Amino acid sequence: MQTAPDIFSYRPYWAKRFGISPVLPMSREEMDDLGWDSCDIIIVTGDAYVDHPSFGMALVGRLLEAQGFRVGIISQPDWRDSEDFLRLGRPNLFFGITAGNMDSMVNRYTSDRRIRRDDAYTPDGEGGKRPDRSVIVYAQRAREALKGVPIIIGGIEASLRRIAHYDYWSDKVRRSILPDSKADLLIYGNAERALVEVAHRLAAGEKISEITDIRGTGFMSQQIPADRTVIDSTELDTPGPKAFHPDPYQAAPDCPQPQVVIPHNRPRKLDREKTLVRLPSYDQVVEDEVIYAHASRVFHLETNPGNARALVQRHGKRDVWLNPPPIPLTTAELDRIYELSYTRKPHPAYGVAKNPAWEMIRFSINIMRGCFGDCTFCSITEHEGRIIQSRSEDSIIREVETIRDQVPGFTGNISDLGGPTANMYRLSCRDEKIEAACRRLSCVYPDICPNMGTDHQPLLKLYRRARKLPGIKRVFIASGLRYDLAIRSPEYIRELVTHHVGGYLKIAPEHTESGPLEHMMKPGIGSYDKFKKLFDKYSAEAGKEQYLIPYFIAAHPGTSDKDMLNLALWLKQNGFRPDQVQAFLPTPLAIASAMYHTGRNPLKKVRRNSPHVPVATGLKQRRLHKAFLRYHDPKNWPLLRETLKSMGRADLIGNGKRHLVPSWQPKGGERDENSKGRSGKRPNVGSALPQKTGRSKHGNKTKKTRRRR
Repeated sequence: MQTAPDIFSYRPYWAKRFGISPVLPMSREEMDDLGWDSCDIIIVTGDAYVDHPSFGMALVGRLLEAQGFRVGIISQPDWRDSEDFLRLGRPNLFFGITAGNMDSMVNRYTSDRRIRRDDAYTPDGEGGKRPDRSVIVYAQRAREALKGVPIIIGGIEASLRRIAHYDYWSDKVRRSILPDSKADLLIYGNAERALVEVAHRLAAGEKISEITDIRGTGFMSQQIPADRTVIDSTELDTPGPKAFHPDPYQAAPDCPQPQVVIPHNRPRKLDREKTLVRLPSYDQVVEDEVIYAHASRVFHLETNPGNARALVQRHGKRDVWLNPPPIPLTTAELDRIYELSYTRKPHPAYGVAKNPAWEMIRFSINIMRGCFGDCTFCSITEHEGRIIQSRSEDSIIREVETIRDQVPGFTGNISDLGGPTANMYRLSCRDEKIEAACRRLSCVYPDICPNMGTDHQPLLKLYRRARKLPGIKRVFIASGLRYDLAIRSPEYIRELVTHHVGGYLKIAPEHTESGPLEHMMKPGIGSYDKFKKLFDKYSAEAGKEQYLIPYFIAAHPGTSDKDMLNLALWLKQNGFRPDQVQAFLPTPLAIASAMYHTGRNPLKKVRRNSPHVPVATGLKQRRLHKAFLRYHDPKNWPLLRETLKSMGRADLIGNGKRHLVPSWQPKGGERDENSKGRSGKRPNVGSALPQKTGRSKHGNKTKKTRRRR
């Protein structure tokens, strides 16, 4: 793996003389109190400003402050005109634009495209405080307010929309966010390394248009330099020619299809640093779903920082140019970032207003970044990468002590020591050379790679040390658990179950059937069964009554109606009656979203004759898949009865234990399961808690018209 300069090795900017701000300013009055005449950098965000390292604007703001820059925050500005973007004056270096901790469309809409009533990242959870496609809107308003100021976009919304992408909410392929926002530079992924370098180079007088060589950045390019070698992506993974449809009025309807000629005039050995991979253009991926799936596959194969090449994609007369991913942060760098001078509280301007997102994480600690699972429906790997970046044990312990000593309302319980995945801390490839050369999309699918370390001892040592600290009553683990890794370490499961589970442990098998699991890149249900057996065993040994809360996804690509029926039967057999159901939501750039849009599987080489992936795109089928998960809800019984009959499974309709749904319907038709049944007594539908085993809170497309809801 390549190395990079330590992000704290730069000479501090002259404004460091102003010192550390009690909190980054959000008004001119606060700037005056600090003695500032201007900000060097202004961060515009769609979230309320919480000065905590779990919030992006605080983390990068405090990091830039540590570099000596004066950083101001414009939080949730009024986007209807440009006036609110003037509240801190003109930044000396640039505007940094982010939608916040979530993509704005995911934040504002449900998987059924309904507007959410609340927003966890807004004071008092108030909805409607950010626009759709916030990065584009904010960037345009900032440009209107102060022309000539460089605009840099980043955060998860910019990361996931950095190339042409399928957009679920408009049901079409949209352009890269770069030309739509008219930003000067895009920083994708974990932004620290690139952002620090950009800031110092701008401060040294370099023009933003000249900064084109930083990893983890993207920009619009007019032409390709002569010293670069360009490889067409179809040479790397040939999808084949598009089907040729002859004129039916011609005498010879079986005329041959046109052949695609692939040039091979490039040298055999190429300098990867000087090589560009040309993805199909925006116009091509819009018109051809096979080409879109092909582009998705090639894009994901170029995400390992050790071997990824730069990508270009034509948009009109210009190219979107994406440099290779950033070099992961070292443990020492990560430690310093998370130990900067955060107040760990919302900005005082919010007064007594509650911030739901902060309330949820204020007693939790991030111990690592990244995920090498690369589940196809998840965007973590696209944003944070698959190489795990872990903090040191000492740094994490110091943060536990800071929470204990400084955070108001702390009662002795740490709510989480985790990250994207709870038990990937300090896990890495056994050989750096193998890691740098690897082209696998996942380190744990279809099985755990023999080169991937699975030693949980560093994590066990951290848990034991954290819970022994004075003033710490309990340390809970709330992050998602990778149970196929956990079963490699029964000692870890024993420790987890004995000391770190508060009665319930959330776990995500996602499905029981091989078809959906293969398209998710998730382990088989057998791994879940092994984990559950160990969980139950160690819970009993600890003398505790504890339960697993399994989560499942409805309507994921690769899922048939029969798959959902089998999952419903499994749920009934195991006594689970989920209350909360997660329906698949196609997020930009995710591999599963490419499956949803194209009906092709980018996990394999994409060909014109590749098998179609079953996709639940219609509203009725998506509702059916959700209904199978909530088979116990009388509201779903009419739909399920109709479906079971059409599937030839009417034998599952009846009033016995072996039946999935009853043959009768309560008076009044569809009603809440807690209302009374026909005889005045409650029907035997049970509760949302599983019986005995634990408790639980919880066709292929052909034409565009078939995707309309």
